[in-house]
Amino acid sequence: MTILHRRIALLALLMSTTVAFAQKRQPQPAASTAPAQPIKLMVDATHAPEKILHAQMQIPVSPGEVKLVFPKWIPGEHGPTGPITDLTGLQFFASGQRLSWRRDLDEMYTFHVTVPQGVTTLEARLDLVMPAPPEGFSSGASATTQLDMLSWNQVVLYVPGKHTDDIPVVASVKLPAGWHFGTALPVASEAGGQINFQQVSLTTLVDSPVLAGAHFRRIPLTPEGPIQHYIDEVSDGEAALQMPADTVAQYKRLMAETGALYGARHYREYHFLLTLSDHTAHFGLEHHESSDDRVAERTMIDDDARWLSASLLPHEMTHSWNGKYRRPKGLATQDYQIPMQGELLWVYEGLTQYLGDILAPRAGLWTKQQFLDETAETAAALDHTPGRAWRPLQDTADAAQLLYSALPEFESWRRSVDYYPEGFLIWLEADTIIRQQTKGQKSMNDFCHIFHGGGNTPPMVKTYTFDDVVKTLNEVMPYDWSKFLRDRLDTYGPGAPLGGITNSGWKLVYDDNASEFTKAMEKVRNAVDARFSVGLALDDKGGIHDVIVDSPAWKAGIAPGTTLVAVNGRKFNPDILRDALKAGKGNGQNLELLVMNGDYYKNFTLNYHDGEKYAHLVRDESKPDILSDIIKPLAK
Repeated sequence: MTILHRRIALLALLMSTTVAFAQKRQPQPAASTAPAQPIKLMVDATHAPEKILHAQMQIPVSPGEVKLVFPKWIPGEHGPTGPITDLTGLQFFASGQRLSWRRDLDEMYTFHVTVPQGVTTLEARLDLVMPAPPEGFSSGASATTQLDMLSWNQVVLYVPGKHTDDIPVVASVKLPAGWHFGTALPVASEAGGQINFQQVSLTTLVDSPVLAGAHFRRIPLTPEGPIQHYIDEVSDGEAALQMPADTVAQYKRLMAETGALYGARHYREYHFLLTLSDHTAHFGLEHHESSDDRVAERTMIDDDARWLSASLLPHEMTHSWNGKYRRPKGLATQDYQIPMQGELLWVYEGLTQYLGDILAPRAGLWTKQQFLDETAETAAALDHTPGRAWRPLQDTADAAQLLYSALPEFESWRRSVDYYPEGFLIWLEADTIIRQQTKGQKSMNDFCHIFHGGGNTPPMVKTYTFDDVVKTLNEVMPYDWSKFLRDRLDTYGPGAPLGGITNSGWKLVYDDNASEFTKAMEKVRNAVDARFSVGLALDDKGGIHDVIVDSPAWKAGIAPGTTLVAVNGRKFNPDILRDALKAGKGNGQNLELLVMNGDYYKNFTLNYHDGEKYAHLVRDESKPDILSDIIKPLAK
């Protein structure tokens, strides 16, 4: 997944390659008593526009007490995010007889059913209701009247005890009339709006969502083969599907650049499942052979919105190598009930953030200046994160399952999932060290070839530890990488790790001219960025989402969660605030802000005279320009 912002061959092929490539698993518990026959799952999505899915299952069981579970820990979401409260209409039947059930008192995702003697198949029925808010990952809003993203983990139950690789499933879905779909899941047959999929493992099923809608477009990215790549996009209207031809060409170049960077592909084919809607959650979620990418409806036809989101697809696709194929041992759990350990998310997500961000300019999705603006924003935001004084970066990874759902208020003091942007800075610094000390002969490109390459394979998992990362870095170039990484993971501020920027021949500076990134961000996200001046992060209606601790606004007594009503006695709007900051620069006039806190109003005086401040990168001519070398295309 990203800061703000992831089909499969036949089961027989998957199982054989699992053995052939010695997939690393955690130790398995005693074998389940459930027979080896597949779960048969049928999902009726014809009422998705009314925000409800109906599912029926035939689950192989043995007589007696049976435990069934609803997936809890969802891969890529790094937390117990399975939407259990939206599971409704649950019923169980055996031989036509309805059975009673009871939820486990200690584990709310577990249900107990007593199966009569002689019964080997349990029928389960459930509904998933989707009155979801726009926030969240796959449990956020996923359906509109025109489209739906089906995440299989939300409509399936299974008997625990086996690795999910070893639980076969035969699934099908019925769509509303006239809808089309995209998925990496291999199709067996299709008729009358019902799609029947080939038998796969539960792992593969959950890893292969289905995107469907009335307005659908498939864009082939590598029609020449041998491995196919597609953008499957759906929207609430036809106009949003008209991605410019130049942008399509850039995504085609992205396919070439990923091949050059990683040197191998670990999927049968790849699908970007792109949802364009103002009524769904907005995020990216990685899968091995696809990614669930959700943005605002006009993102691909609006220049500012398109370049702001241009690193999303490179990021999520990179996860196919870094996160799905190579996966931290603590995240490679054997089923969806075992808690995941996020201690290496600064590799899983942080390295992916770095690679996705450099792939964007390599593919032409960003210009060099757009990359520089994005990098300056990342560095400045972290350099204005006072929470670094108490919380080391390592803890933001360890506590990921808590921080993903944290509110924006006090984010600069609490810290967020900073292993994304700070991971970018750490891996940029590592890249510059390698390039400097090898005189440009080695780089993180070589790390990716060793760590993520090894020849094309079907989907598989190769786990790793901290020591494995250090070992591979030393294969690229001997260095005390363990100390380098631990120094950046375990220490406390005060400033952000900017060594990669300074090493690469650039400097972080501030002036009163907003970058093109800042202008686009404020326009697209309805935001006003005064973090680096008075310390306010607010929206264009005056809502104050955060106040930087120890900033002028903080020292004056302004708190997050309040509303800026007036500036120097005049009703607030973004231009009024900007004009006041400009007018007060150097002239000794204080800034007067009227703020509403609940039912109360209060005036705050800010002794601030430095004007607007926006972040930029400028060249340090005393050093070589390594940063420009890093973003040069690799593909010939």
